[in-house]
Amino acid sequence: MEPQFQVRNRVKLARVEHGYTQQQLADLIGVTRQTIGLIEADQYNPTINLCLRLAQALKKTLNDLFWTEELK
Repeated sequence: MEPQFQVRNRVKLARVEHGYTQQQLADLIGVTRQTIGLIEADQYNPTINLCLRLAQALKKTLNDLFWTEELK
């Protein structure tokens, strides 16, 4: 049986570290505040382009923001 993985994100943690509100981060990368909220709540799967914009704005790598962990 193939292992199953779940993507986890640390977007909220990185945003708070920078002192940004959801609206400020959204304005920086050109999306709505609702989009940021959905990403932080793992209810929206961002495109790779959006992931890269998030990483650049938050001065993090993709690996810092998004990673997978094996489900048990």
